[in-house]
Amino acid sequence: MRTISGVWRWRGNPLRRPTDLAEAWVCLVALLLTLVAMPVVGVVTGSATQDSLRRSVREQRHTRHLVTATVLRTLAQAPPEADPDTGAARTSRSRVVAGWTAPDGSRRQGAVLAEVKSPRAGEHFRLWTDPAGRITTRPLDSATARAHAVLAGFGAAVVAAGLIESVRRLVVWRMVRRRHASWDRAWDRAGPDWGKADTGS
Repeated sequence: MRTISGVWRWRGNPLRRPTDLAEAWVCLVALLLTLVAMPVVGVVTGSATQDSLRRSVREQRHTRHLVTATVLRTLAQAPPEADPDTGAARTSRSRVVAGWTAPDGSRRQGAVLAEVKSPRAGEHFRLWTDPAGRITTRPLDSATARAHAVLAGFGAAVVAAGLIESVRRLVVWRMVRRRHASWDRAWDRAGPDWGKADTGS
């Protein structure tokens, strides 16, 4: 709003210099670009990210399997770790040696983190594996994918606004420098005779 009022104020002002009006128009164009570019960039980036994450969700649901594992023996207690999807700390995980049957029917065994507070030999728990039975993370869910897409769109919109503002500041800075250089040249021309009698000033 200040930019629009600035353009209007300089429109018929007798003290207006060409650079004043140019600066006001640069600000107005930057404002309009920001208002148009931010939602467009945000929506386009968010939609593209969501499409990509939806494909990942479908692929992960198809290639990751929840199997039942059996505790064979316990190992040292695992330190608390953060869930990569929620960021919340999960403290009820224990390091154990477990055995499980892979989706392809092969038997697997290894050290894993079981979501059991006090595991005992023979106790069952669930874990995610790939088709060959290798341990993997749980598949991405739709809600998390949507949240990531929204964050990506918001971030892209903010970056677009920042770029436009940076260009505006650079253009105005160059205009101000040119104006100051013009003043210096004018002062150099008038300086030697300024204030003297009979110099026509």
